[in-house]
Amino acid sequence: MQGKRADLWVLPEFFAAGYKYESKKEVSSVAESLNGPTVSALRDYSLKHGSAIAAGFVEKSGGKFYNSAVLVDGRKTHLYRKTHLFGNEKKYFSPGNTGFQVWKVKGVSVGLMICFDWFFPEAARTLALKGAQIVLHPANLVLPWGPAAMITRSLENRVFSVTANRVGLERGLRFIGKSQIVSPRGKVLASAPSGSAAVCVSAIDPALAFNKNVTPANHLFRDRRAKLYLNT
Repeated sequence: MQGKRADLWVLPEFFAAGYKYESKKEVSSVAESLNGPTVSALRDYSLKHGSAIAAGFVEKSGGKFYNSAVLVDGRKTHLYRKTHLFGNEKKYFSPGNTGFQVWKVKGVSVGLMICFDWFFPEAARTLALKGAQIVLHPANLVLPWGPAAMITRSLENRVFSVTANRVGLERGLRFIGKSQIVSPRGKVLASAPSGSAAVCVSAIDPALAFNKNVTPANHLFRDRRAKLYLNT
């Protein structure tokens, strides 16, 4: 982020702590509370630069470990715990219990989801129905379909999405990179390569996310027939 300016930054899932753990002891060695060093450093940066930051961290709370993300905006800190755990995460982390929430950053409504949450359309849809204009998506993507799917998530909900993904190799696990910023019309506004770190910045008009019309006769949310959908 050095040398660039943004109102809102998004960093990857577990951006400062690694990802492929092999024991709860390893997880415990990097886990921290909301007042731990990682979140405190994010607060310091936010206060110094006037930028909000969304980022993933390993959270310890009440004797449990969570795959969590924070949205730090000055002295305000909002927490999201990953709802849909992926692979070996289930061995070490408890399923998230925060639900999908929406908060204001500089007057814009934003929501958080983490990595594998993309595989469940209900995640982004819930945030959109709650008024999110931007979906923030810290990730450690290893499956190849995530970036393309997030274009669909933006399009089907008429929201901006920001996926910040890791690159490189850790204990034989390769991350696919391809971080991106996507518009409510499914246009990729900025993207990063698959094999090297990069910083992407794009100017957006968040008000575009208020337009839910697919055609003059079709409104994305008013045309929903929720009574005919499963509630389980």
